[in-house]
Amino acid sequence: MIKEDSVTRLLNNETESGELTRKAVTLLAEAGTVQGALHLPGVRDAYRWRLEQVVLLAGQALESAGESREAALLHWVLVQACAARAEDARYGAGQLSRGAQRAPTLEDCDDGWQRVEQIVCNAEEAALAAAGFARRLNTDKARAMALRAEVAAKSARKTVQERNRAYTFHADPGFSFGEGWYLAAAALFAGLSIQIRPGAAHELQARRFLFDAGLDGALRPYRSRPASPKHLTHIIAEAFRADVQQAQGTLRTAFLGDESPSAHLRSWIDDKVGETPEQKVLLWVRTGDHHVQRNTCFDELRQLSELVVNAGLSPIFFGDKIPLEIVSPGAVNLTLCWKEPLFQGPDMRRAQLHLFEELRCRHGLVGQIGVTTAGMDGPALMGLPTLYLTQKRNVRLGKWVGAVPGYQEVVREPGYFAIICATLHQWQQYPPDPARRLPLRPARW
Repeated sequence: MIKEDSVTRLLNNETESGELTRKAVTLLAEAGTVQGALHLPGVRDAYRWRLEQVVLLAGQALESAGESREAALLHWVLVQACAARAEDARYGAGQLSRGAQRAPTLEDCDDGWQRVEQIVCNAEEAALAAAGFARRLNTDKARAMALRAEVAAKSARKTVQERNRAYTFHADPGFSFGEGWYLAAAALFAGLSIQIRPGAAHELQARRFLFDAGLDGALRPYRSRPASPKHLTHIIAEAFRADVQQAQGTLRTAFLGDESPSAHLRSWIDDKVGETPEQKVLLWVRTGDHHVQRNTCFDELRQLSELVVNAGLSPIFFGDKIPLEIVSPGAVNLTLCWKEPLFQGPDMRRAQLHLFEELRCRHGLVGQIGVTTAGMDGPALMGLPTLYLTQKRNVRLGKWVGAVPGYQEVVREPGYFAIICATLHQWQQYPPDPARRLPLRPARW
């Protein structure tokens, strides 16, 4: 890092060079030798420590150097060290900002960005110090080094200024349709900003849903590096824990609106479901390409259907396509119905929620079971008792257990079918009253 020139040669020529100066120069040289290996484990931390020590030692030596030629050497050492610290802080701010955006909660995200702000301030302080030492030296090399520090500090500050606080409302069929439910819910509870990628296949439908929900004012222009959806389930859980009646009421008002379901939708439901009096359970089917390990196992689905029938309930299959032999006599097959024009128009999202609400209020729907698919979250937030199956505790959705009424998690452990049976019999014996709209809160299994 130190170049051999008329200034640095003073170290070898000056007999009065102090021990602090020698240590500072040595540490600066050591820091320079590892610049190409900063990506290796532990190297950057050691690099930062050396730079910190250089500034400390050189600053102490400078206090007693007076106007000697050693002072010029120390100024040059400090210019280089401060510039290096500014550039390292720029890198650190960039890296930490990425981690902050992916934090599991909004509080963790904000805390991470506060630490980014501190790092940026360090970069600015280092750049300011480098500029001061460069002015004293008044050489082209020193000015160039100080300019590098200034550029690094401005770049670090830009990282903070360009923080994207908006969450992406995915309006592309390739993304999870259901994530829109809890983004909109979290925005209603916490005043979050929302962005939609221009030109997405369902951009107009997404904007229509947000407008109907009273969230059109939350929309922001689309930018890269949006906030992480990991925060959203936590925000919703906190709102429900604070006031479950108000939280669910807010969502029902925003998502379902004041108007009754259309006559077309009611006619479609009557045609598909009929007027059978049996109580019913939605069995969700997931066969997507994203996280295929979470997809529905058809053998398990067949067993779930048998459990539903044995509990005196009727299955309604919903979601992706299934083998027709799984659909037992008396069951309703609504798989792929979401592709029909009725659920692809401008009001596609509200129409789907109205479908679940109509099934619950007029056709005896008492609950839903499925793998961890976000499509279930809309009706779950509306009050439909929900039981989702998972291989292990789900960190994100587990926050809703004990907070969102009727929301249960069942881990696939020995005996988990018995838990499902008990839940089905509970639904059958004590079906939720649609007029009450708030089923009892279950315990975590």
